[in-house]
Amino acid sequence: MTDALPANEGSPRSVIDTRQAYLDAVQVIAGGTGPIAIDAERASGFKYSQRAYLIQLYRRGAGTFLFDPPPIGSFAELSAVIGDEEWVLHAASQDLACLREVELTPTRIFDTELAARLLGLPRVGLGTVVEELLGIHLAKEHSAADWSTRPLPAAWLEYAALDVELLIDLRDVMVGLLDEQQKTEIARQEFQATLDKEAKAPLADPWRRLSGVHSLRGAKNLSVARELWLARDQLARETDIAPGRLVPDLSLTAVARALPESKRELAAMREFTGRASRSELDRWWAAIEVGRASTTPPQLTRSTDTLPPPRAWADRNPEADARLKAARQVLLALGEEHAIPLENLLTPELLRRLAWTPPATIDPATVADALQKSGARPWQIELTAQPIAQAFVEAHQSLLDAAEGES
Repeated sequence: MTDALPANEGSPRSVIDTRQAYLDAVQVIAGGTGPIAIDAERASGFKYSQRAYLIQLYRRGAGTFLFDPPPIGSFAELSAVIGDEEWVLHAASQDLACLREVELTPTRIFDTELAARLLGLPRVGLGTVVEELLGIHLAKEHSAADWSTRPLPAAWLEYAALDVELLIDLRDVMVGLLDEQQKTEIARQEFQATLDKEAKAPLADPWRRLSGVHSLRGAKNLSVARELWLARDQLARETDIAPGRLVPDLSLTAVARALPESKRELAAMREFTGRASRSELDRWWAAIEVGRASTTPPQLTRSTDTLPPPRAWADRNPEADARLKAARQVLLALGEEHAIPLENLLTPELLRRLAWTPPATIDPATVADALQKSGARPWQIELTAQPIAQAFVEAHQSLLDAAEGES
């Protein structure tokens, strides 16, 4: 095993942060050859937005480029140059949104994290995969850094550059391994599905994701929790600071549970912490008053199409429970046979929904149709439809046999 060494050891990495330098880089990148390795660093947990604060790119024959997105603005010119090439990313689903935000839109990708899953590697973090397949140790100590920091420390830039400088070599090794395991087409379908996946629709009641909100019982408590969340979200958006860094979730739910009677009582609460808990006291007290006076309190429980947890199925829907357990065992064995994790062979949520509401007539064709309508990929349907149908039929027969034995 060797350590990854800087391509320009002795010279600090430089960041491109002007339009002209960016346009000059685009011309150099256009003269390179082969796939594009690309990565983005955000400031999750520090900033409200999920924008990219650094975009790293590497291409053979062109070199490594570190871009500062905020001052550059649109990357449409770069996208026009490389848009038809294959882009290599690790965990592409995490970066595609912020890349598209600056008009970097790929048409073909190779996701090294997803490829690692399909190859059956036990751990799929970039550092681990690089060490496993390339024999190079890649340090990952800055992955949770605040990338909105300016200027960016030299050690962070070195870390960021190495994230892309090894991706093309990694991709080349993986292409060969996927071919050996006859998974090239499976990978192609999975990469395309990642590209095609639509952004999640905003939650109807995002405030219900507050930590501890489930412990609030009264309608007034929930109203106050809602208004505090909305007030914090507005402040976070205005200041571009992660909400939890202003006031933690548990502080908001503590206030909603206690329902303080005055601003002074609110300020005296030891559970009410956070950098903005006292500096924005008027804001929080106003939210509490709005929540208290609300004539449209939220429902104590919300109606959703969420299935009950599987542990409750045996009592609530014994047939569905039997179908799920039987199919899961079959798919576990199938995943081991093909060295594909169960969650990639077929997502657990999709399997649960199929087990809860199966086709009226169960056979491989009807199960395949149900899987297709639920968004399963062709390769998944080909591998799983017949085993799932058989598992469902056998589960039903086992219940009938058990019932006969009791009568």
